Formats: sequence, structure tokens, C-alpha cells
Amino acid sequence: MTTETEMWAPDEAVADAGPRPPERPRDVEAERVLVATAMQQPNVVDELGAEGFDPADITTDAYRWIWWAVEELRSDLRDGEIRWVPIARQLETWHADGRMPTRPLAESQLSELYSQAHPGAAAWYAARVTKKAVAARVVALGYDAILKGASPAFDEDADVAAIQADLDGAVRAPDDASLAAIGDLLGDSLIRAVTPPTNEQRILTGFMDLDSLFCGGWAPGQLVVIGARPAMGKSTLAADFARGAAIRNKIPTLFESLEMGKDELSDRILCAEARIPHHHLKQGVVSDADMAKAARRAPDIAAAPLWINDGALLSLPMLRGRIRNLVRTQGLRLVIVDYLQLMQAPKAESRQQAVAEISRNLKLIAKDFQITVIVLCQLNRGPEQRQEKKPMVSDLRESGAIEQDADIVILLHREDAYDKESPRAGEADLIVGKHRGGPTATITCAFQGHFARFCDMAVA
Repeated sequence: MTTETEMWAPDEAVADAGPRPPERPRDVEAERVLVATAMQQPNVVDELGAEGFDPADITTDAYRWIWWAVEELRSDLRDGEIRWVPIARQLETWHADGRMPTRPLAESQLSELYSQAHPGAAAWYAARVTKKAVAARVVALGYDAILKGASPAFDEDADVAAIQADLDGAVRAPDDASLAAIGDLLGDSLIRAVTPPTNEQRILTGFMDLDSLFCGGWAPGQLVVIGARPAMGKSTLAADFARGAAIRNKIPTLFESLEMGKDELSDRILCAEARIPHHHLKQGVVSDADMAKAARRAPDIAAAPLWINDGALLSLPMLRGRIRNLVRTQGLRLVIVDYLQLMQAPKAESRQQAVAEISRNLKLIAKDFQITVIVLCQLNRGPEQRQEKKPMVSDLRESGAIEQDADIVILLHREDAYDKESPRAGEADLIVGKHRGGPTATITCAFQGHFARFCDMAVA
């Protein structure tokens, strides 16, 4: 990540080659009142620090050193205000021993500053200082992005990812933002103990037994991995999850299809919803009766908050940007990626490390945006080398990091894919091989390939 010093002090060769950096946004008045108030009310140093205020956001050197002097002295002078004389002595000491490079304010200047305190308004002035600091970081990152984009050495993967990461970190969260006492958390735990999750908190999978196993469906922040060998029906199952969320429950869903075109995916969704034979649609010989069924389901399908992207290339920065936009504008809650090994891999020393980077970032995206991310994944040839052919979590291809990052791993298995005469023809197993915080199980469902869908056994 670009440091603040690097942002505001580009070397002369780079600066001469492009636009000059803009003037840094700052609020000197707010800084002045804030440090004056800290001298009168030294307890605000602790209070604002607990709320995440960073004195490094104070741009005026003299004021920033005054703040640090208050921090130094408040342990000895807790009973009241810290007047300007002790502050002056502390600053002179620091300047004399070389710790403070700038010349400190004189006692007369500190006295005048002291009179400008605004007791009771420290938090408001601190917010003004922080706001300008965030603006300064954004402006600096914009200038840095201009330099990167104009450079002949511009790397669309590495540089865009770095810029995106810097922008995501422009608003600096306090180090203890996630710190909480158990006593403050216990009340909510007791409420959750007697309050079943609602559709606002969970996303129904479209399969009753899965919903029961997952306590109501997919949860925010989860990374769900669907693994299978080729031709098992991963894409069909993913489309079923999308249908269950977007068409049946009106949950905004994004389907990133790297293997199947959006027209093909649309055809499959229509066939699955209207129970139209998929091969009839592909041949253009759908009967009048089936067209009537399609007409009945078409309004609900068309109104569903489901977006499909079938771009050939999908990188992590592209995905994060698209998700950010849809979360902001459409309230996106579910993302499906078909499939992981086809994503554009970041630069890494090995393919395993690249896949691990993709996996980790997908989990971070789910957590950062509080959405559910479902990613499809190819399995290695392990199942085909075993007598019963059933897949295991260890069959996840190319990286054990996929298993580590996933909250849920579902392995899709169909016996009739290996044995056409199997007595279980038309059945499929959803093997929940990993369920963080919950039980694992094997859920049996029906595979209706002619309708391009999986469904509950009771529905079939």
C-alpha cells in the first residue's frame, strides 16, 4: 500500500513527467480548536482515541506535537486541564533532545491557542479533521493512479488491484473497531436463540433439506464452494441456486458465467422454471402447451433481480468493482461464479498460489460486502480412481486453500454419470463435506436433466 509520505512527496523525475500533485485538503481551524480543547480537557485524548481518531491526521506539525504532549502529560495531570506552561516545557524538552524537529510554539502563542478551546465539541472538530484526512488520501491516491496509468510500465492486473486496495483502505478503521466485551454481545446471542432467521438474514437455497441443514439458507459473509467432476451438472445446480434466490425470493443475485453464454443460461432458466424440455427449446420445436407454460412463468422470470455476465475474462478487481456497484445500487446479496479455475489468475510463483489468492479474495469479498459468494470448482481425478466414485473435499483441484477459505463445501455426485443402468438413475447427492459451525450431511435430490434442473425429491 502506498504510504502517506510517498503520496505527498513524489520524486522530481516523476513529478516533472506528469501533472503536479494537488494541494492537500486540510482544516487548520478544526485542528487548532481540537488541540486547544485537548489542553483544557485532556480526557478527550482517550475518548477520541477509543473512537478511532488518529492524531497523524492533524496536518499542522506544531498542533500535532501539542496533541502528543497532552498524551504525555495527562497521566500526571489527570485532575484538571493542562495549561500552556507544562505543554511549553514538554515541547522544549523534546526539541532540545532532537525528538521534535520543528521549533515549538512559544508560551505566548500557546496561551493564545489555549483561549480558543471549545469544550464539549471535541468530537465534532475531530470528525472535521478526519474527514479532510480521508479526502487527502483519496486525492493522493487519485494522483498516484494517474501516474500509474500514464506510465509505460502500467500493469492492468497488479496496478489496478493495488489502486483498488488503496481506495478500499482510504477510510482508516480504528485498530480496535472489532473489539467488543462479551457482556455487550451476550444480549444479542440470547435474542438469536429464540428468534428464527428471516428472509432478510438468510437466502433460501431452493432445496428444503439444504435450507434446514444451513439453518434457513445461505448466510451473509459466507464463501460456498460447489465441487464436482466435469459434466456432473455444476452449472445447472448453480442456476438452480440463482433461481431459488432471485426468481422465487426476489433476492438480488449476480451470476458470473465464465463457461456458459448468457443466452444458454437464460434458456436453461426458462426450461427449469416452466418445465420445458431443454432439447426441444434448442431445436426450436417447443409445443404450444409448453409455450403456454413459458408464458405463465415469463413475467416472474423477467421481474427477477438477476444479472448475468458472460464476459470471457474475470479478474478479482473487475469482480470487486462490479459487486461494489450492485451492492450500492441494487442491494446485491448473492454472487455465483462459474467457475473458479476459469477466473483470471493474479501473478504468482505457482498456479497453486494463484488459486489460493483467488480463493482468499473471494472470501474477503463475501465478508467485506456481507454477501454470500458461491463459487464452482473443478475436482481432480480422485473420484474416478476410487471404486465407488464418490468425491471428497480433498479432491478440490489445485489448492487446499479453497477448502480452508470456504465456509461450506458441497460436492455434487451422480451415480448415473458413471453407470447408466444404476438403480439410482435420476438421483443426485449433494455431499456437504464442510460446514463451518454446523453439521455435515448428504442430501439426495432429483436430477431432471431434460428440464435442466435439480429439485427436491418431493417435487420430482
